[in-house]
Amino acid sequence: MSGIRTTKTFLIGSLAATSILSSVSVGAETLKYTTGYPPNTTAAIAAEDYASYLDELSGGSLTAKVYAGSLLSFAETPSGIAHGMADSGLLFLSYSLAEFPYSNMVAELTMMLETTGVSPEKAGLAYAGAMSEFIFSDCPECTEEFVEQNQVFLGGASSPPYWLLCTTPVTDMDDMQGKRLRAGGAQWSRWAEAMGATPISVSAAETYEALSQGVIDCTMIVTTDLSVWKLDEVVTDITVQVPGGVYGGSAINNTNLDVWKKLSVDQRKALVKASAMLSAEATWGYVQEGLNNLETARSSEDIQVHEPSDALVKRSMEFIANDIEAVAASYEERFGIENAHERISGFREMLNRWSDLVEDVDDADELADLYWREAFSKVDVEHYGL
Repeated sequence: MSGIRTTKTFLIGSLAATSILSSVSVGAETLKYTTGYPPNTTAAIAAEDYASYLDELSGGSLTAKVYAGSLLSFAETPSGIAHGMADSGLLFLSYSLAEFPYSNMVAELTMMLETTGVSPEKAGLAYAGAMSEFIFSDCPECTEEFVEQNQVFLGGASSPPYWLLCTTPVTDMDDMQGKRLRAGGAQWSRWAEAMGATPISVSAAETYEALSQGVIDCTMIVTTDLSVWKLDEVVTDITVQVPGGVYGGSAINNTNLDVWKKLSVDQRKALVKASAMLSAEATWGYVQEGLNNLETARSSEDIQVHEPSDALVKRSMEFIANDIEAVAASYEERFGIENAHERISGFREMLNRWSDLVEDVDDADELADLYWREAFSKVDVEHYGL
């Protein structure tokens, strides 16, 4: 996976400056890290590297054992971390909407990226950085809702943009009418309905079968999944640019609060530092895999890559502009978030800044450096979550 060795170089070079090894606890502790992704996928490989980072950053007092696709499913992970079945892991916020309303509200705004001017290959990098900084530094309610679920948030991760992966060409408004689209989030469900299609709820693991059996016509998902879930065997048409947005609701290393409390200050520093590495490597790797898959699809005789019509793009952008207000109103009504509009306005400024910050990032090493400097290093490990 690209970026692994350079990220390691960044890690070693920055140890002296951050003094993480100055005073570590005696006796090693192994944290159980869970991810619902299967072994040898980008996320699982990044997690294995994270375990090595953690071991080195903590001077051997902390490491992690990675359970990929075995200990807990994605749906089981939120409660599994809360109840100590795993010490930490990758948590998808959308599985716990009521438990994490503030965090989910921001995670549901990813289509806002289409208004920032950020390039598609950098969109996910920007969102992961903005999401992490927002929760760490600008949303005490987010921290509190994680604590109430007996865990602490230690950084976000993100996907590349969501596009239409289909079994038939879908490029204009006429094509959209009546199409059954697998939606992996509320914003994409609303987008499908606004375009005249029907959103269908199907898990990521069941998408292959749903496409092959005609249960759905398209999935709104990242091109990374062409390889992760073997969708390249059933997808015949890809339409880029729409619907847009990324999956920004990944808490890359949520950690059980009881475990966090037991760690020394230096061990917490090491854990946060390693989490910055994990966030960067997982996000960078996932995005690069998606870009590589798209290039493979473009050269394939079995898959056609299409541009959307101007009318479809225009209608989509109109939806995005209106949906930002709809998200604020929805979370105010459903979860009593009184300051939703102000929160979203502040996050929008943060996202615009991150869209500029990531444009010159060329590898996972640089991304890890950026995430640490702008977001993760601001975590007050003596008091965070306590």
